[in-house]
Amino acid sequence: MATIKPFKAVRPTRDKVGLIASRSYQSYTPEERDSRMTHNPYSFLHIVNPGYKYQKVISGEERYKLVRNRYLEFKEDDIFIQDQQTSYYVYKIVNREQESFCGIVAAASAEDYENNVIKKHEDTIQDRETTFKEYLRTVGFNAEPVLLTYPDNDLITSIIKNTVAERAEYEFTTTYRDTHYLWQINQPEILRQIEKEFAAMETIYIADGHHRSASSYLLSKDLKEENSNHTGTEAYNFFMSYLIPESELRIYEFNRLIKDLNGLTKEEFLIRLDEWFRIENRGIEVYKPSKPHHFSLYLEGEFYSLYLRKTIYEFNTALDSLDAHILFKTILEPILNITDLRTDDRIEYSHGKNDIVYVKTKVDSGEFKAGFGLFPATVEQMKNIADEGLTMPPKSTYIEPKLRSGITIYEFEK
Repeated sequence: MATIKPFKAVRPTRDKVGLIASRSYQSYTPEERDSRMTHNPYSFLHIVNPGYKYQKVISGEERYKLVRNRYLEFKEDDIFIQDQQTSYYVYKIVNREQESFCGIVAAASAEDYENNVIKKHEDTIQDRETTFKEYLRTVGFNAEPVLLTYPDNDLITSIIKNTVAERAEYEFTTTYRDTHYLWQINQPEILRQIEKEFAAMETIYIADGHHRSASSYLLSKDLKEENSNHTGTEAYNFFMSYLIPESELRIYEFNRLIKDLNGLTKEEFLIRLDEWFRIENRGIEVYKPSKPHHFSLYLEGEFYSLYLRKTIYEFNTALDSLDAHILFKTILEPILNITDLRTDDRIEYSHGKNDIVYVKTKVDSGEFKAGFGLFPATVEQMKNIADEGLTMPPKSTYIEPKLRSGITIYEFEK
């Protein structure tokens, strides 16, 4: 039973939402950040990068406090205003490829995360969890929702369809040619219907935002212990999420770029691969895998197709069928001696929207020795791995939609 609650969002005024909304801080180059902050005083980047005001790099608790100050300034200037009615928010994104994503912004239960009603498929790093927990404690808000996915539901779909037929509260297009829409749902009967439908769901899944989910859960535990009058209804028991049906989730692959062959020649490397794969030389013809358990290899100006020898590879768990895991167990670890995918600087990743030609370009430049192309995982694979309590290797999935910060904000209460 999933507990998904409406809440009173803090939101930009309609005339400024397009100026405020920003991508995640890390997705900008330093030059892009500097340009946007120089020319746009309303960008949410001014809140999350408060050191810009003083032309100084600020970190740790000092930065967290300044983030809080910048946020309060935006509220004091009526750039952000809090809704007076408890609401769900229908949020729609249409990207430049004309793919459409539409779901509900709501408050998800930290207890559901603890009890595995909200399931995860990715490992988190403890230091990052703790750091972000302290950040949340100081700033007091979520500005970017965790992406959750749920089984398609006819009633929720009908409510969303009826909602988007009305004029949107927000409609703006970014410089990346993505168009964003937001509608507010605050009719009591519809709120009850939505909450009831989610409550009937046995499980929902984290698609993107594992560290944010974990940090929100850890903060809820701390604040619960500190509050002698804890009731379970406090805002800190929840975290902001964007819930979309499974049919609208888009999963792309992460391709792998390798800096060296671990001392092997090209011929020696291909011979080692032959143990696990049937290999075909594709020459200069660009090859991209078209089905699971097929891989592409680009090496010294030529493409190779690699077909897994399924008669010798054992499929014992849901994880064993994941191509990112197969590549790790058959090539990266035993042949290339890449044992830690999070820290080894001999491997880098390129998401599938960059295409396999990007991998070729990086290898041709001499920056990398070889590149592997993968077939994307499916929603069903992700769910099966989570259901078995297993976790994917890092950079197994590149998931869309990618959300903007600052469109809806969820404040905690102690």
